[in-house]
Amino acid sequence: MRICTLLPSATEIAFALGLGDRVVAVSHECDFPAAAREKPVVVRGRIGSENSTSGEIDALVRQQLSRGEGLYGLDLELLQRLNPDLIITQGLCDVCAVGYDDVMAAAGALRPPARVLSLSPGSLGEVLRDITRAGNATGTSGTADTLVRALEERVERVAAHVRDASPRPRVACLEWLDPLYSAGHWVPEMVELAGGKDVLAVKHKPSARITLETLVEAAPDVIVLMPCGFDERRTLQEWAPLKNLPAWQAIPAVADGRVFAVDGSKFFNRPGPRLVDGLEILARLIHPTLFESA
Repeated sequence: MRICTLLPSATEIAFALGLGDRVVAVSHECDFPAAAREKPVVVRGRIGSENSTSGEIDALVRQQLSRGEGLYGLDLELLQRLNPDLIITQGLCDVCAVGYDDVMAAAGALRPPARVLSLSPGSLGEVLRDITRAGNATGTSGTADTLVRALEERVERVAAHVRDASPRPRVACLEWLDPLYSAGHWVPEMVELAGGKDVLAVKHKPSARITLETLVEAAPDVIVLMPCGFDERRTLQEWAPLKNLPAWQAIPAVADGRVFAVDGSKFFNRPGPRLVDGLEILARLIHPTLFESA
């Protein structure tokens, strides 16, 4: 089987299932594990965002989408040469990957046409189910079942560790900083499992734009900065303009020194196995004393 993975989480899942040698193509954002970086790239971004601020990236994205143009280009010629049997993509977010209709058209143009597996989870449970689906589609169901059980056990260990925790801190997770977006989908569920109360988002609902006033009114005890696509260094850089705003200084989490920058790409934005690492990180940030000896 020849597999093309068009988003980082799909690539991570494929490698976790032991399918790295069968992956023949990836997207430009597929950087984990390291071996994924050696694969042919069939997706390229259409906007240059490497040296842009969060606000500039947001403006570029909105401009591109307003013209009815996708954010990513698919190298059809290379895809045809690689001729995958299975293409793994998603239909969850137009900002995250090649448009689903474009993928279906490209898959249908191959000879023979490639199968398409679309992963569009909205919850942590659905992320784990997608691992099972990927296993079923690739003949690695046994490996997938073993992986899912191990991840579920880690989730349960975290939940059990904080089950009797009191109080449950008010938590705000920010998926973008200019403009501000609350992190949705599986993140509020992760906050709850980690012993906190998400004060901005609703479980299994998309991320949503908010105002600084909304954040101030929510009065979170803990703020976790997890901008989509950014690591800790870039997050700290983008956070700088917020620090000096009087309204920001009035937030309890800021006053108490409980604002944390994390690697969103690795542990929170991508719906793959490493979300469980993200859950464990969240639990330690929300309840540090419970995990001092853990």
